[in-house]
Amino acid sequence: MEHEATLRLVMFLSLFGLFAALERISPKKAADYSVRSRWLTNFSITILNTLILRALAIALPFLAVGAAIDASAIGWGLFNILDWPIVLEAVICILLFDFVIWLQHIITHKIPFLWRLHRVHHADVDFDVSTAIRFHPIEIALSMILKIGIVYLLGPVAWAVVVFEILLNGSALFNHANLAIPARLDRWLSYIIVTPDMHRIHHSVRREEHNSNYGFALSIWDHFFGTYSTLGPSENKEIIVGLEWQDQRPTKLGWSLWLPFMRK
Repeated sequence: MEHEATLRLVMFLSLFGLFAALERISPKKAADYSVRSRWLTNFSITILNTLILRALAIALPFLAVGAAIDASAIGWGLFNILDWPIVLEAVICILLFDFVIWLQHIITHKIPFLWRLHRVHHADVDFDVSTAIRFHPIEIALSMILKIGIVYLLGPVAWAVVVFEILLNGSALFNHANLAIPARLDRWLSYIIVTPDMHRIHHSVRREEHNSNYGFALSIWDHFFGTYSTLGPSENKEIIVGLEWQDQRPTKLGWSLWLPFMRK
């Protein structure tokens, strides 16, 4: 789609700036480590991820949006066979994509090799909007390959994929933000969408807490499949995030990229 990359970049920068500003106005918790050091590392990782995806686009002719256009041209995918209203198809596709991301997230916690990659995200020593962009490049590449496969299976319209990508990125920025949202509002929102308080539990060093609340955009899957958990406002504020055995090393780029290959 024309200007798709520009649209996504503008939306990302706008939402990142918005939530970063709101964090400064109404933070849930004071930072324990240097924000400058963490943000430099987290942004370096996401820049590297962008370059990896560019390289992946050379090896694979299409990424997610391009795959949707290609699937439509060759008639592949469920919705290129069914003659359903396009808006209905788009809504179903977005819901299915969100479910797949939820399921993928659970799998990354259960399979040792994938957890080694995913723990780069969990290793962040503080919890704020920049945590949303901290994913190991190999995990990002594997996730994109999965999305491409799902696109060819479903055959969604290209704009539905764009909407989902913006929704996924925007919701990840929101639910990783260090925001002090009123407890009642957060609780009501968490019936439908993943909120910062809900996702902060998932980043806890305690295994019984981080093995819950796997959603990124919609919380309905956690509610339906029994993986939802909650804490009181004071308990939530006292959550220690990260990995049990780590120290300040996740603030370093080299250490973060090498983490999946360490023995721990």
